[in-house]
Amino acid sequence: MENIPWAWIIIGFIVVGGVIALVVAGQREASSEEDDLLASRLVEFSERGEVASLEEIELSQPFRERVILPILLRVGELSARFTPQHLIEDTELKIELAGNPIRAGASTFLASRFVIAGVLGSFLTIIFTFAPQSGTMENINPYIVVPLFTVIGFFFPQLWLQSKIDRRQKEIQKAMPDALDLLTICVEAGLGFDAAMSKVSEKWDNELSLSFARAIREVQLGKLRRDALKDMSDRIGIAEMTSFIAAVIQSEQLGVSMAKVLRIQSEQMRIKRRQRAEEEAHKAPVKMIIPMAFLTFPSIFIVLLAPAAFSMMENFVGQGIGG
Repeated sequence: MENIPWAWIIIGFIVVGGVIALVVAGQREASSEEDDLLASRLVEFSERGEVASLEEIELSQPFRERVILPILLRVGELSARFTPQHLIEDTELKIELAGNPIRAGASTFLASRFVIAGVLGSFLTIIFTFAPQSGTMENINPYIVVPLFTVIGFFFPQLWLQSKIDRRQKEIQKAMPDALDLLTICVEAGLGFDAAMSKVSEKWDNELSLSFARAIREVQLGKLRRDALKDMSDRIGIAEMTSFIAAVIQSEQLGVSMAKVLRIQSEQMRIKRRQRAEEEAHKAPVKMIIPMAFLTFPSIFIVLLAPAAFSMMENFVGQGIGG
């Protein structure tokens, strides 16, 4: 066991050294992007009428954007050379479905998995190496704990991204019936579909309104409206939005009244929302079984049976003494 700490020290230095080597190797390639980023920040401050140096502008940014994100960008640019194209495309789609919460590309996100796994594994290696060997530490096998948490660190970004996708899609599903009602009212009042979408994006501040605002900006930049709507549907990735966009595009091609189509779609969305609520209500009793079986029922048994158990013990003890 005395040789184990030195082995873990060597492994930790190899992991940390590998991460540092990747960062240094990608530093030259990311220098031009950093210059563009600093230049854009300088333009932003000048538009505000504030006089500031590049150092002050850089220090005004959050720690995540100053340190963590540049490191991930550099590692991501280097790792993109060795990553299969289909994996990058699949990751880009998932990032779009999540609303791009990391403000970075697929290669950067994929590189973050290796960085987090390496940092977590190195941190635990240092702990097991230099921590005092107390009774608790002696009972923990580092050959199991370190690889286990390294694997967890590798898959954690993927699980986090999937949770972001699920949360965003649920939020959009909840907001769609109300948004379609507002769209219907605006179109029936005489506004065009683009203007109605602008009203929805101004009315609320959620994922659906942000998606509408992005689609409107794409149309204003010259993209066809049906293409912008299809791209918006792909970025959201739920069946309700796909059917809604298909109905809107079909109504444009066939000359059907947009207000009538929107009213039908809003009614269907409300029905689906009611059905999802009923489905969740039916799942509630099943979900309550586990906490009731392991938390509620034992407490009830203790409260109800403890007095009877004490009474029986007293009777048995009394009979034993009397005999």
